Formats: sequence, structure tokens, C-alpha cells
Amino acid sequence: MNVKNEIKSIIVRSGMTMQQVVDLLYEEYGWSDSLSNFSAKLSRESLRYKEALELAQVLGYEIVWKKKEEN
Repeated sequence: MNVKNEIKSIIVRSGMTMQQVVDLLYEEYGWSDSLSNFSAKLSRESLRYKEALELAQVLGYEIVWKKKEEN
């Protein structure tokens, strides 16, 4: 699954629309309020780590680093 589809899937599972997410990101973190800008960022897979953290936060998620288990 590519990044765009994965994030869109998480948004849907969170019960939100892309526009609602864009609005929250704009209100909370000063992101652009343009849905097309957000969609293009996902399509280009140009989301910065800080932006991923903020996106996770508005969706009610947290990003956790977990060491792989060795076999």
C-alpha cells in the first residue's frame, strides 16, 4: 500500500473526511487550509516527519518507534 492510500484509510477508519482533517491541521498547526495541497502532498509522498506527527495527533494516533524483533 502506498503512503497516500494508507493515510486515507486511517482517516476513514477514524470517521473523518479529508476536509475535516485539513481543517483540524489548519486550526491546530497552521497548515494550509487547502484540501488540494494536502492531497498533493500525500500523492507526492512529501510528508515531513513533523507533519506526520501532527497528522497522527489530529487523528487520535501516536507514532511509536519499536525495535524489530530478531529471529
